[in-house]
Amino acid sequence: MSDCIFCVIGRKEAKAEVVHESERLVVVKDINPQAPTHLLVIPKEHYATLMDCDDRELLSEMLETAKALAVKLGLDKRGFRTIINTNEEGGQTVFHLHMHFMAGRPLLGRMG
Repeated sequence: MSDCIFCVIGRKEAKAEVVHESERLVVVKDINPQAPTHLLVIPKEHYATLMDCDDRELLSEMLETAKALAVKLGLDKRGFRTIINTNEEGGQTVFHLHMHFMAGRPLLGRMG
């Protein structure tokens, strides 16, 4: 999907503060952060939602990237949250699969 903002970011056709990049992923700082550290882990290939992605290696790479970021940023012991919002009722507003990585303060809304 050529006009999708995350596709445009993945192709480096839009300004974004990139903190990590691999062949299949780009990680950028969220422009509307909800925590002191709020990053977006974005696949370069377009999948509208998590439900559209059957690529186990890509999904695994997203989680492994979150773990590596936590270590790199010194957040692995303090804690962090990963979130994939899916569809409208799940809070998804940009319909390109992405994972939020949030940390740096106590995060409210415990889920388990």
